[in-house]
Amino acid sequence: IHHLARHAVACFLTRGDLWISWEEGQKIFEELLLDADYSVNAGNWMWLSGSAFYHQYTRIFCPVRFGKRTDPEGTFIRAYLPVLKDFPAQYIYEPWKAPLPVQEAAGCIVGLDYPFPMVNHEIVSQQNLELMREIREQQRQITLLTLEGREDESSTSGESLKRKRPIHPEDDEEVIKVVVTMAM
Repeated sequence: IHHLARHAVACFLTRGDLWISWEEGQKIFEELLLDADYSVNAGNWMWLSGSAFYHQYTRIFCPVRFGKRTDPEGTFIRAYLPVLKDFPAQYIYEPWKAPLPVQEAAGCIVGLDYPFPMVNHEIVSQQNLELMREIREQQRQITLLTLEGREDESSTSGESLKRKRPIHPEDDEEVIKVVVTMAM
């Protein structure tokens, strides 16, 4: 699967629409992808779900717009969803919007031969985006709590704050030496 299609799938299943754990998508990709690599797969699912590494969580793929932009004629859809192969390109990504005569001519009645959408993307993506904002704010608050009491000076918004440092040893270079030595 092309990497952009993987992104769209991951976004749809997780933070974009269905709010399913990234681990479920990872399991399926691990099982079905010919080029599956456990570490890369897990990392990509965490990243694309917004669970780790990814801070542009506000960028949500719309499954319809993504398809229209990357494959306007619906060649991929026609190949892998043969029930939709006879729909005109204008309805290939939204067959539920096709008038009944168009559906009949295509030999596919939405709700009978093909399901209605699982969710309304515009609604659930906004709800999920709000959840992500709440989660990010909670993470920010926790980070601030962990920084309380440190003695070193830090600048977050242009001003220095005096905080006590709860870790030992006092010297950052010594901490780095210990970590590097342990990793060797």
